[in-house]
Amino acid sequence: MIFGRKKRSIVRLLVVEDEPLVAFDTEHLLTDRDYEIVATVDRVVDALAVIETGVDIHLVLVDVALADGTGIDVARAASERDIPVMFVTGNCPGDAEAYATGCLAKPYTQRALLSAINAVEAAIEGRRPGRLPSGFRLFASKAVPAPATAKRAGGAEEQGATFEA
Repeated sequence: MIFGRKKRSIVRLLVVEDEPLVAFDTEHLLTDRDYEIVATVDRVVDALAVIETGVDIHLVLVDVALADGTGIDVARAASERDIPVMFVTGNCPGDAEAYATGCLAKPYTQRALLSAINAVEAAIEGRRPGRLPSGFRLFASKAVPAPATAKRAGGAEEQGATFEA
């Protein structure tokens, strides 16, 4: 395919969002762009149940503040199964980097959501992401499978970096 699009590595997504309109819009946008939605759930317990089934999930989009708990629990469970996570929230938690590849601040545009997913995909594949959308933070330490520390000039060790738009 000379002019064809590159095959995506992120296709199957789990959406965890307790605001019905946001969940509907997200699901609609992503299916229109040929992503597969594994499930759209609004509770931590339901998200954990989907993850525990072992179904193939390429990325979890999760809000932090959910009716029955915190999206951090969802992110932790996904992370334990090597499933990338992107928080989509009004308040990115301080420990987001421990469990997520990125964090997109609400409110966000459809274009920003798609760009953030593309940036996560690029980072996971070891490619340099293009321009990051406004309100998006990409966490290098979770994005690219690499050693936990890297040597800087002069021999000092450096933990993963955070890139912000």
